[in-house]
Amino acid sequence: MSKEITRFGNIPSGAGGQRLPFSPAVRAGDFVFCSGQVAMKENGEIETGGIESQTRRTMENVKKVLALAGCELSDVVKVSVWLDDTRDFWTFNRIYTEYFGDNPPARSCVQSAMMVDCKVEIEVTAYKPI
Repeated sequence: MSKEITRFGNIPSGAGGQRLPFSPAVRAGDFVFCSGQVAMKENGEIETGGIESQTRRTMENVKKVLALAGCELSDVVKVSVWLDDTRDFWTFNRIYTEYFGDNPPARSCVQSAMMVDCKVEIEVTAYKPI
């Protein structure tokens, strides 16, 4: 049994090319832990628009980070969600269901002030045996 820890992805950069001090994904044994994703576009800017467009962009970013470690949404066992505004909860759930379908992973969802100007942050843990 390997006790190796593998970090995936380059050091991400935010707006203005600022280096962010975390790995996008880390494999520890059979689990893959993905850092929180927001609606950040490739240029480091946050997706404009409301909760629908930001949730879609965030979920696409989650998929990209999972792929770095050879995982996909079907491997996700736990999701943590932070919403900026509780009024976005039902719209968020509608979009979220499009991605996870009828067999979603365990999830927690709270309201929180965000570190960047976004409406949602999503962090996932996947299980994919080596």
